[in-house]
Amino acid sequence: MLESDCVFWFLIVSLIFTSDLILSLGTVTHRDIPNLITLLRILLVPPFLFVLLERHYSAALILFFIAGVSDGLDGFLAKHYGWTSRLGSILDPLADKLLLVASFISLTQLGLIPFWLTVVVLGRDILIVVGAITYHFLIGYYHLVPAVPSKINTLVQIMLVLVVIISAAIGQPYLEERVIQGLVYLTLVTTIFSGTHYVVLWGRRAILARRAASTLSQ
Repeated sequence: MLESDCVFWFLIVSLIFTSDLILSLGTVTHRDIPNLITLLRILLVPPFLFVLLERHYSAALILFFIAGVSDGLDGFLAKHYGWTSRLGSILDPLADKLLLVASFISLTQLGLIPFWLTVVVLGRDILIVVGAITYHFLIGYYHLVPAVPSKINTLVQIMLVLVVIISAAIGQPYLEERVIQGLVYLTLVTTIFSGTHYVVLWGRRAILARRAASTLSQ
């Protein structure tokens, strides 16, 4: 009962914040709907963190599911109706990353995910952010589209978080120990591979951009 009440009130608060944000923005068109759904997903991160750290695993699972549904919904609306935007291309992966980072840090604190794995996952994300900022200032504009290895890595991370929370929710955190261990090492491999892929891909693009710039200046 307590967990369902937590989910209900946190959803109400998130909706209030979202409605206030809409009003503050003034005129909002249908093209903004995907971005507003993404903002709602970002607002779900704090309540998700709270219920997870309080070990209300069923409530955390519900919020994680709602976030997943909203991710699919805003993606469908943006692609199907062409309601895409530069802001959306930034907010959508940011919302996904905030939820996953919050999940890994919280589950590590609860002793359900190895500390070393979270360090690797966060290290990859920091590497990509630093690389993107460096590319922006040294080379110029970029459009960071998730590559296939990155999408696979995100999927594996989501699967790991889901299995861990589900196992904890049914009262036996280590019930699926073999499955969890398999996903832990699969997450490790895909994280390292996707991080390396980004470094090689964008390093190559930076070199080509530099060469093109030097050729034009001659």
